[in-house]
Amino acid sequence: MTTGWTWGYDRYDPEREPLVEALCTLGNGRFATRGSAPECPAEGPHYPGTYLAGCYDRLTSVVAGERVENEDLVNLPNWTLLRYRCLPDDGPAGDWLTPDAGELRHHDVRLDLRAGVLTRHLFFEDARGRGLRVSHVRVVHMGDSSLAAQCTLFRAYGWSGSVEVRSVLDGTVTNAGVERYRHLDGRHLTDHRTGFEPGGVAWLSCRTVDPGIGIALAVRTVTRPARPAREAATRTGTVQTYHLPVGPGRSATVVKTLALHTSMDWPAADPLPAAVDAIARAPSFPRLLSGHKAAWRRVWEQGELHVPGEAGRILRLHVFHLLQTLSPHTADLDVGVPARGLHGEAYRGHVFWDELFVLPYLDLHFPEVARALLMYRHRRLPAAREAARLAGRQGAMYPWQSASSGREETQVLHLNPRSGRWLADHSRLQRHVGSAIAFNVWRYAQATGDLGFLHSAGAEILLEIARHWAGAAVFDPALGRYRIRGVVGPDEYHDAYPDASTPGIDDNAYTNATAAWVLARGLDLLGELPEARRSELSEQLSLDAGELDRWEDVSHRLHVPFHQGVVSQFEGYGDLAELDWEAYRARYGDIRRLDRILEAEGDTVNRYQASKQADTLMLGHLFRPEELHGLFGRLGYPLDDGVWRATVAYYLRRTSHGSTLSSLVHGWVLARQMGADAWRYCEEALLADVADVQGGTTGEGIHLGAMAGTIDLVERGITGLETGPEGLRVAPVPLAEIPRFTFTLCVGRHRGVRLRVLPGRLAVRVPASSAGPLAVFLPGDRRVTVAPGQERWFRL
Repeated sequence: MTTGWTWGYDRYDPEREPLVEALCTLGNGRFATRGSAPECPAEGPHYPGTYLAGCYDRLTSVVAGERVENEDLVNLPNWTLLRYRCLPDDGPAGDWLTPDAGELRHHDVRLDLRAGVLTRHLFFEDARGRGLRVSHVRVVHMGDSSLAAQCTLFRAYGWSGSVEVRSVLDGTVTNAGVERYRHLDGRHLTDHRTGFEPGGVAWLSCRTVDPGIGIALAVRTVTRPARPAREAATRTGTVQTYHLPVGPGRSATVVKTLALHTSMDWPAADPLPAAVDAIARAPSFPRLLSGHKAAWRRVWEQGELHVPGEAGRILRLHVFHLLQTLSPHTADLDVGVPARGLHGEAYRGHVFWDELFVLPYLDLHFPEVARALLMYRHRRLPAAREAARLAGRQGAMYPWQSASSGREETQVLHLNPRSGRWLADHSRLQRHVGSAIAFNVWRYAQATGDLGFLHSAGAEILLEIARHWAGAAVFDPALGRYRIRGVVGPDEYHDAYPDASTPGIDDNAYTNATAAWVLARGLDLLGELPEARRSELSEQLSLDAGELDRWEDVSHRLHVPFHQGVVSQFEGYGDLAELDWEAYRARYGDIRRLDRILEAEGDTVNRYQASKQADTLMLGHLFRPEELHGLFGRLGYPLDDGVWRATVAYYLRRTSHGSTLSSLVHGWVLARQMGADAWRYCEEALLADVADVQGGTTGEGIHLGAMAGTIDLVERGITGLETGPEGLRVAPVPLAEIPRFTFTLCVGRHRGVRLRVLPGRLAVRVPASSAGPLAVFLPGDRRVTVAPGQERWFRL
């Protein structure tokens, strides 16, 4: 149930609980806690989890007879656990109460998006009509990124006595939130120590196994009425037990306040004294809540997108989760974009290419955060260079999956749950991740005008990726063109040719076209650098005229295959067999994971013209039509609207949409060409997580790229928005289902510029400042200006 700024669920459904926990996660960009029921440890449908951005641990497991290393985002000790039971004056003690108890009569969950507050209401009633109402209010503080708190209120109905409450700090947690990973070792925490301090403070310290990150949690438990605690500590946790009197007109309250510190914090300090000191200074719950709400008001002022109706409510939820994962606090951290947010353990918390879909929003609203995420990539440039060197290449070869160090973290085996078989995983051959990183560097600089970044760290990243592509391309005399062989495209299904003994396919159109784009931008960048910086980089990277001539040549002569008048996903794609799509839909219903279905049948998707997600069509997501035509023109291929429309139609019929990004990209591409089915795909992208369209994956963590992509679809896609040093460009492509919306953005020195888009009209408001007028470029080559402190309306 959703109303305004509230997202909620008004009944308890154990099958839905993992979804509720993920979508009700609270975070502040530094750490996040899943929206799990405080009463429940990790069992059954419940999976409490707290995750710290950038806190990874490496373990070795034996899988299918092989020793396999995996680096995982670590599930930290559970600070939320609160067990309770009723001790009536006129009868025996009741059982420990949970949402799964037979006495539960009412249960609802409310997530306040405006304030970042999660509330759970439960009402229990026994056979004698004795009731207990329980309300939990939880925050992860957006102002002070080390704090979180949970306030629980107990009210008795029809009885008097006391509630026995156990406030638990549980260090026995493991990484066990994804069923298909449970074959792997998930015990990431070791060297536990526990203890107590005056004032109701319990603490737990531990470290990860490898590289040994120190972690300390201090939890202060305060009750009203105040009661002494019976304290008990084990090696891995603490328990504080209270007996709180309740009765008609007499309620009881328990507040747990958390301070989380680690050895990753700046400035460096012993995390345990830091946590204990922080919890001693932490304010009371009302003051903490007030400061938290004020911090969220500031964040929303800078980041809100307002769209009327149900689509707008879902988009607001998407913005909320994006801001909880990557907040202004993230600008101070050395972290990337976790593909599943800080909401669960799917993908092991790794960083893929999802910043390609996330950074556009941050570029417009929180450019400092966008810059920090790009610096994560720059700090791992040495690792990317080393990966290229070990592969016999030059430049930088970024990994498909990254985590703490920047080495390749993609697993070598993956489990097919349908067949129960462990299979070789070749997804690390998705070298196109390098182009995505280079694209993000260039787009950030164009959107923000941050030439300081582009000419320093950004130049090093982009030029080294360009160098990699120039070296990876091999000239084929028979074609008279360069080829890039042995890769995997964004599709991911096709990781080899049928019956091939080696993995990889050749000349993936998306990979080759974006490689050509990176080479061209590298040359452009070298041409615009100040002479001193150009000389420095040329010396640092040993760039000479001969190498740059090769960049120029490769950027004009990379091979892009075609067949039947459309762009081929890769060389030979058109020779693959056609799949009987209707037969498979009739047999299996949901065929999003067609690869698993076919493998379980003893077949392989490599034999068919069947794609998991947008691959070739990703080009239509990254590039406006005129840019795409120009890119193909540089390569010597005519690509008019007719060829592109035919290409779009061809792949739409051959895509199973096994990724949440697929419907997003298809909706974006169709919206740009005003296709009739655009909204169907856009709507599926909106619903991907909230309706759990993939059947259980949302509970393992949200899909951050897809959420951010739906926001970007509105702000840049249907608005046709571009920002840059020259000002603001707008070229709307109307989408009837989202006819009006409002958002604020940053343009150059102007912060808080507000755009209001209505059918056929546009309003631009520029806040008062010392900056000059903002230039706005409208369709028809119209250039207008809006002065600071002014709002102007324009017809489109």
